[in-house]
Amino acid sequence: MSVPLDPRAWRLCIAPMMQKTDRHFRYLARLIAPHARLYTEMVTARALLRGPCTELLRHDAREQPLAAQLGGALPAELAAAARRCVEAGYVEINLNCGCPSDRVQAADFGACLMAKPSLVADCVAAMIDAVPADVPVTVKTRLGIDDLYSYDYFASFVARLVEAGCRVFHVHARKAWLSGLSPKENREIPPLEYAWVYRLKRELPDCVVVLNGGVLGIDDSLAHLAHVDGVMLGRAAYDLPFALASLDRALFPDARPAPPDSRDACLRDYLPHVRAELAAGTALQHMSRHLLNLYQGQPGARRWRRTLSERGHARDAGLEVLEAAHAALVEAAADIV
Repeated sequence: MSVPLDPRAWRLCIAPMMQKTDRHFRYLARLIAPHARLYTEMVTARALLRGPCTELLRHDAREQPLAAQLGGALPAELAAAARRCVEAGYVEINLNCGCPSDRVQAADFGACLMAKPSLVADCVAAMIDAVPADVPVTVKTRLGIDDLYSYDYFASFVARLVEAGCRVFHVHARKAWLSGLSPKENREIPPLEYAWVYRLKRELPDCVVVLNGGVLGIDDSLAHLAHVDGVMLGRAAYDLPFALASLDRALFPDARPAPPDSRDACLRDYLPHVRAELAAGTALQHMSRHLLNLYQGQPGARRWRRTLSERGHARDAGLEVLEAAHAALVEAAADIV
């Protein structure tokens, strides 16, 4: 029997992004947005079952609440992978039904699963049976694919998953073209149809509906939240990470802890993570690459990025690179003034 859901848990979500939302970026995002729900990069069920499971699922407890996004299309594999995610401490299992990349299509999962609602329902049911009742199994989907694109088809796809037990849907409010467009183009060219997502929420009032796609900041988020339960930010969160602080503050005005009040404060809070990872043998570049946009839009940001880019890849790079980058930022900002 499922546990009642609190829609507020999904009010602000940071989207799973390949090559972006690794554990180092998630740690940074948690510092900036204390009340956001974070998602891993997509991990295939097969990789978890056959590869270095512990490393793939590695995370810091301070990242919670943290969801694992899985890719796959075999119910038994997904169920086994979901169990491993729960054992590792993840509080949500999310199935990817939205990625249109050629590599994912070749493995017959991601967005192409939208053509196979019965199979997706079997996958969802298997995962629900495999995890504790208080761990929701959720689905991230598009509005449709190729010629399977109408509100009726989209709604029937979701309804089939509701029958299987799913109650939380993250909807990228675009269709996906499975050929002819790159993943980047599939995030930009198909038109956004927010009205479809709003309608879905009206028709499924007992489900949690989270809107993804083109959400940029406070005004966008508040406008969408008049119609849906949550918003999910992707590239906007990565390209302007500190903007998450004001968004978190606007969506959770009375919550504690409060977001940091400056980029410098955020950087100071991130340094213990960097120091611990360096001591464990992690190369600085794995952490510094996520800091490139921290000062985006601020005086001296170009010098900050250039210093990190030029010096952060050295094999022996350490905290002194971050210190030098910050000094360059301050110096450039002073010159501007």
